[in-house]
Amino acid sequence: MTVRVLIADDHPVVRDGIRAMLGTQDDLEVVGEAVSGTDAVRLAHDLRPDVTLMDLQLPEIDGATAINRIREHDPSAKVIVLTTYDTDSDISRAIDAGAIGYLLKDTRREQLFDAIRAAARGESALSPTIATRVLSWARADAPDALSGREIEVLCAVAQGMSNKAIAAHLCISEATVKTHLLHIFAKLGVDDRTAAVTVAASRGIIRLGGQMIDSRG
Repeated sequence: MTVRVLIADDHPVVRDGIRAMLGTQDDLEVVGEAVSGTDAVRLAHDLRPDVTLMDLQLPEIDGATAINRIREHDPSAKVIVLTTYDTDSDISRAIDAGAIGYLLKDTRREQLFDAIRAAARGESALSPTIATRVLSWARADAPDALSGREIEVLCAVAQGMSNKAIAAHLCISEATVKTHLLHIFAKLGVDDRTAAVTVAASRGIIRLGGQMIDSRG
């Protein structure tokens, strides 16, 4: 059976490289290329690929949002994230959106081929480092681990948002935002917002720069 693949990445060189690699496999066929998140949603709807390879950083709408919209229309859609980002918030947001796989762009080509075939069969496809991270979430609820909502609040803080703006963005009260911040400070062992963001970024919990990122929760 030939697996029909849609590539969603805004870098022409990356798309060319992936298309060339997949072209070496008789059972993998590239049926379309999207250059933005909006384009990915449209092409997934029009082409109905067996598997979509989705970058996270895309113009117009990001990869996680695109995954969510694709799967809202077609819950059976199989999407593998193929990205350079591996923070907890990136991984969890993509998985929450419905990604069946998560691979980093340094993945060996044989692993990419196998992941696409596995996804087409409905099986999850995670790179070893991502699988370890996901398993650690499932294994334990450590007392110092940030909750999904706490990571969302911290991501907003990293974007320079005020408590009032965070409350409006997350549809919660300012008092709740303050409570989350107190919990975050305690868990990270810091005393202020700047230190919380710095420590969280150094631990790979959030990613600094770029657009707003959500997380589990």
